Amino acid sequence: MKESTMNGNDKNNPKAAGSAAGLNPLVRLAIEAGPLILFFIAYSSGGIFVATGVFMVAVVAALITSRLLSGAFATMPLVSAVVVGVFGGLTLYLHDETFIKLKPTIIYALFAATLLGGLATGKSYLKLVFEAGFPPLQEEGWRLLTLRWGLFFVALAITNEVIWRNFSTDTWVNFKVFGLLPITLIFAVAQIPLTGRYAIGEAADDNDGGEGRDDNPPA
Repeated sequence: MKESTMNGNDKNNPKAAGSAAGLNPLVRLAIEAGPLILFFIAYSSGGIFVATGVFMVAVVAALITSRLLSGAFATMPLVSAVVVGVFGGLTLYLHDETFIKLKPTIIYALFAATLLGGLATGKSYLKLVFEAGFPPLQEEGWRLLTLRWGLFFVALAITNEVIWRNFSTDTWVNFKVFGLLPITLIFAVAQIPLTGRYAIGEAADDNDGGEGRDDNPPA
């Protein structure tokens, strides 16, 4: 199997490449964390339904900001915005907080299915999911990285289900805001040695310093 198949190659797609590399990692983090922070503030002052409405607006604003800064809609925020719109809308319309609590499970399950399903057919959709400018990797590196992230998303989906079904809404909100993002950052940093080990050519030297990584899924 050729490397271009395994790495979900975007080299011939300038717009995709631009969306991956156009945002500074700190700017990307701020855009992704902003809606969560606003969600927490709104929940603290107005409850889950007010927070859901604020979160829906903030996610759309973050998506538009990302589009303006990068020149393209990134796949992960776009999918997240659609799911937030659907499940947030159901939450407000039916006045049932179950739907907004299900939202992370649905998103993580979608990403896990995309990565693991692609892996089963010999493809890696990491660039499609993250659009984070992964360095060129050997085929085995793409396979391992895809497998790790796919299983990680499965674990996040299961964890979200356990927490919202067995604990209070306050606990779930704290987990969503203060748990998911740090856990994901730690996991992403833990993958740096693997990308360095399987990087091709000059990318191997660049990865030795562990810089330029930003693989954060929205919560």
